[in-house]
Amino acid sequence: MRIGLMVVTAMALLLMVSMIVMLYYSRKAVKEEAIQKASQTLEGTIHNIDNIMLSVEQTTGNIYFNMIPHLNNHDMMFTYARKLVETNPYVAGCAIAFKEGYFKDCKNFMAYVHRADSAGIAYADTDIVPDDMFANSPYTEQIWFTKPMETGKVEWLNPLKGIKSDEAPIITFCLPIFGMDRKPVGVIGVDISLSLLSKIVSDAKPSKNSYCTLIDKDGTFIVHPYRNKLMKQTALMIKEQSAKDAAQAMISGETGYKSFNMEGQDLYVFYKPFKRIAVFDSSSDDLGWSAGIVYPEDDILGEYNNLSLYVVVIAIIGLILSFLVSGLVIHGQLKPLLMLTEQAQRIAKGNLDEPIPDSRRVDEIGRLQRNFKLMQQSLATNIGELEQLTTKLKQHGDELSQAYKQAQKADRMKTAFLHNMTNQMLEPSEAISKDVEALCDPSKRTERQDTAQLVDDIQQNGNTIADLLRNLINISDEDFRKEVQNA
Repeated sequence: MRIGLMVVTAMALLLMVSMIVMLYYSRKAVKEEAIQKASQTLEGTIHNIDNIMLSVEQTTGNIYFNMIPHLNNHDMMFTYARKLVETNPYVAGCAIAFKEGYFKDCKNFMAYVHRADSAGIAYADTDIVPDDMFANSPYTEQIWFTKPMETGKVEWLNPLKGIKSDEAPIITFCLPIFGMDRKPVGVIGVDISLSLLSKIVSDAKPSKNSYCTLIDKDGTFIVHPYRNKLMKQTALMIKEQSAKDAAQAMISGETGYKSFNMEGQDLYVFYKPFKRIAVFDSSSDDLGWSAGIVYPEDDILGEYNNLSLYVVVIAIIGLILSFLVSGLVIHGQLKPLLMLTEQAQRIAKGNLDEPIPDSRRVDEIGRLQRNFKLMQQSLATNIGELEQLTTKLKQHGDELSQAYKQAQKADRMKTAFLHNMTNQMLEPSEAISKDVEALCDPSKRTERQDTAQLVDDIQQNGNTIADLLRNLINISDEDFRKEVQNA
């Protein structure tokens, strides 16, 4: 089991490193793809807005070209204004205004028509109605009229501020009307609804929850999916600092992307300056606008995160299955080893007849099992021979012990025999000693003892001692011969 755990641990480490590397580069690739897709979508959005603006410029130019012969007929101005709104579905309204006193029969003149705000009707199908005035102040005081009259330039104005609150926010294209002296005598102001522009751009959003935005140099929203933010909230009014930093980067005219958090949602914004395509006889001034596409992080990395989760789950399940399978395989492979271990323990306890089954395996374990069986057989043979030798040695030991005992007994008998013999020689020796003293000292003789008698006694006792010594020598020679024969 521990081997299986070690194998699975090694596999887990290798798999973890591989997954980290794979997920890192996968995330990098997904992010690069999202950046590329966002850049393409952002470029397409800019072109889409630019095309709408270009179509308004061209329509206005065509109407102006047709107006030139009728500049002195103020009644025709309503017709041209209405025609301009009718021929371009993006136009919300058109105002043709002239300077004070241009027409002799009226001091100020403005022909203004616009689309009615009718709920439930397509924007292009709404009624076009005339109106006496635009916004809540005289047109001669409004910037869309005064600025072109001063500069004589064709230009787009940022969302107009100060208009009535019940009117939709707009941007205005201003085209000066020149008199015979090449000085501005009036202005054609063409309005585009920011709500309509936002809807057109939002319909082309690149993902389900993403949206496009367009802000001017002051941070005012020109395009935004939520109408309540148009003209009523600037990008710099956002509370979240990260979102405010992203808005500031857009206002500064930077190109790139930033991550930010808004209302607890992680978002990415890809942005670049709004640059118009250079077209002959069209307005090419830098508007100071910046376009951006806002992606929720889930739209960019949602599938990647799901895939990462699936990969991790599959990897965990795979590791568990690998652990179980490897455990079964290793247990099956090591089963003979476990059997040999148990049998070796029983053999070590003395059960030399422990049966070891034959193995048909040709791997190392099979060879080990066969060698172990041969070792057991050899060990049993050697132990049997050792037992026989031990038995013989025990028998020889018993015999030696018995012989040793006999030798000790014989030694004791010899000692007793010698002691007896010595005792038998003691009396004759003492008698010879007394007789010799008596022979040498006549004063110690008795009356019955004469010299001859003492000599005979000495000779008789000496013979007795000699016989005893001869018998002792004979017994010793006989024992020596027996020992030589036994050896």
